[in-house]
Amino acid sequence: MSNDEKFEFDIANLRKDFEMENMVITPEDVEMLRRYNNNEFTMNEMINSIKKDYLKDN
Repeated sequence: MSNDEKFEFDIANLRKDFEMENMVITPEDVEMLRRYNNNEFTMNEMINSIKKDYLKDN
């Protein structure tokens, strides 16, 4: 299985898990995970981005 195929498989599983909790994964979420998967930024950078977006919305 290629890296892209594995990523798509993992995203499909995440979507199912989140649906059970009445949560939705947006296209923006998928893009962020794809960028992280491609090593475009670190886990800390991803977490900080999520926190900034959360604080901006609340």
